[in-house]
Amino acid sequence: MNSEILGKAANEARGLAIDAVHACSSGHLGLPLGCAEIGAVLFGDVLRYDPKKPKWLNRDRFVLSAGHGSMFLYGWLHLSGYDVPLQAVKDFRKLHSITPGHPEFEETPGVEATTGPLGQGVGNAVGYALSGKRAAARYNTADHTLFDHHVVALAGDGCLQEGVAQEAIAFAGHNRLDNLILIYDSNDVTLDAMAKVTQGWNTAQYFESLGWNAVQVDGHDLSAVRDAVQGAKDSDSGKPTVVIAKTLIGKGIPQVAGTAAGHGEGGAKFAAEAHEGLGLPAESFSVCEETRTYFAEHAAEAAKGSAAWEATYEAWTSANPELAEELVNGVAKAVPSDLLDQIPEFEDGYADATRGSGGAVINAVAKAVPQVISGSADLYGSTKNYIKDGGDFSAENPEGRNIWFGIREHAMGAICNGIAYDGLFRPSGATFLVFADYVRPSIRLAGLAGLPVTYIFTHDSVGVGEDGPTHQPVETVSGLRVIPNLDVIRPGDPEEVAGAWAAAMFRTDGPTALILSRQKVKTLSELPAKIRREGAFHGGYVVKKEEGALEAIIMATGSELGAAVDAAAELGGGVRVVSMPCLERFDRQTAEYQESVLPAACTKRVAIEAGVTGLWWKYVGSAGQVIGIDRFGISAPGDTVMAELGITKEAIVAALS
Repeated sequence: MNSEILGKAANEARGLAIDAVHACSSGHLGLPLGCAEIGAVLFGDVLRYDPKKPKWLNRDRFVLSAGHGSMFLYGWLHLSGYDVPLQAVKDFRKLHSITPGHPEFEETPGVEATTGPLGQGVGNAVGYALSGKRAAARYNTADHTLFDHHVVALAGDGCLQEGVAQEAIAFAGHNRLDNLILIYDSNDVTLDAMAKVTQGWNTAQYFESLGWNAVQVDGHDLSAVRDAVQGAKDSDSGKPTVVIAKTLIGKGIPQVAGTAAGHGEGGAKFAAEAHEGLGLPAESFSVCEETRTYFAEHAAEAAKGSAAWEATYEAWTSANPELAEELVNGVAKAVPSDLLDQIPEFEDGYADATRGSGGAVINAVAKAVPQVISGSADLYGSTKNYIKDGGDFSAENPEGRNIWFGIREHAMGAICNGIAYDGLFRPSGATFLVFADYVRPSIRLAGLAGLPVTYIFTHDSVGVGEDGPTHQPVETVSGLRVIPNLDVIRPGDPEEVAGAWAAAMFRTDGPTALILSRQKVKTLSELPAKIRREGAFHGGYVVKKEEGALEAIIMATGSELGAAVDAAAELGGGVRVVSMPCLERFDRQTAEYQESVLPAACTKRVAIEAGVTGLWWKYVGSAGQVIGIDRFGISAPGDTVMAELGITKEAIVAALS
């Protein structure tokens, strides 16, 4: 390591951050300035990467969990030779730039995760590490090592105080993810005040109690930082490592350094003085030729490493064609075109909750798509998503396809996102629907980043019954539906469950939430399975066509679909029943398809769903009616609760009589 050049590069990275924030009068300087030496060590020495191949499969993954310090990452990506030109640094936070206020996945080469909400990046890094361990176990052979990379995350006090990070840290320690290195920017400052106002833990003891190695260093000592990070990479302890780096927030701007005022853009107005103090030219955005030469040579060496790996990959592919095909399909997110045909049809007499049929379907999907892995928040017995013969993921069996997250829904979401960011496997996680709000921040980020994560939410309505209103999610389905780029599918029949799973698997540009019941549902065996499956895939379809002139339309989802069919039978031949398991997918269909299902000329419409009514008015119109539940539930047997709250066949008949 050339400490002299990297020390100079650290100050130049500080200058880039100061100038970028000063130019737009917006941003966070504290971390980019305080962690500059850490960046120099990572990108100038210990990280394995090739800036010309930012998706190289065996690169080290770097996650900036403290995403508000985005100029740290943009500065080092620029210096390292990624396709982040100086103009992009100058355009920090400007409209349509590739350097947005917080890092966004697929927006900037080298950005591994969309971060900003504190703590999420820690969970993402754990997901990356899990994916890396599973990839090594699945694809490495005695003759060829494809995967032996590390995951490095940089986090601050704000990240570690968030519950999602603490859940993920516990999971990583328990599963001995020794390919994970967390660098803690320990600067004794939070946004509002000094950190001692809100925390008083012994960080090293905390991590060690959860099964981590802990090392404390001076974060401005290049050699100490290098020794700590490289030591963690070389360690055979079988534990993840936290490097507690003591730093000075806002280092380089004496007027705010070491204070809460150094966190944001407050120090940018001292840009000229900072340049002088750091030994930088007065000219903004200056990087000396010596620094550029060093990183160009470093990138050239990195390219040799990735080229050597490519040769190993080619030899491995020749020796392991089936595994190679699986890996290629995983990276491409390819799914068999006949996936629906590979899911066995349910017998006419099948009678179960959709969580039960979901269990059968996920096992069929797992056979057809070997990249599928599935976890549960200590609820496999209830969520029914255990992959039989898939094994349990653990330190002893990292190839296992079932992830025991423990009672950690928040971390489950962030970890699943990390697996999806890595892009080798198709993650899914399960819990009760009422706990979806514990996962919601991760779901939102999955929608924003376009991650193909599947969420399995069971116990979907007041039909849960005796557990009462605390466990009856009346508002949650609609609450999920308003998240952009999330498909929410509430199937009402076992074959619709098959279609829902196929929809989730074929979707590669965003997440899907499967909403499954605890109570049994009516199996619509009089309708061919193919129609029900494809109907769910399209988001809405005609379950029962009117006989004669169309007089009224009943729309329903989930367990209420059976009540709608029964009501139509009582009302007579002019009533059409439409299943609407996924409003988002239905809205993406052509206008012609939508018209064929919901003819505009028929304004006598009723929608029924055991949840809040607000979103349904879009489909029933001002002349229609919505039967739902705009209040909390009741503790009583499920059928009793449904009847008491008016979610019945009789209510539909009355609405259309």
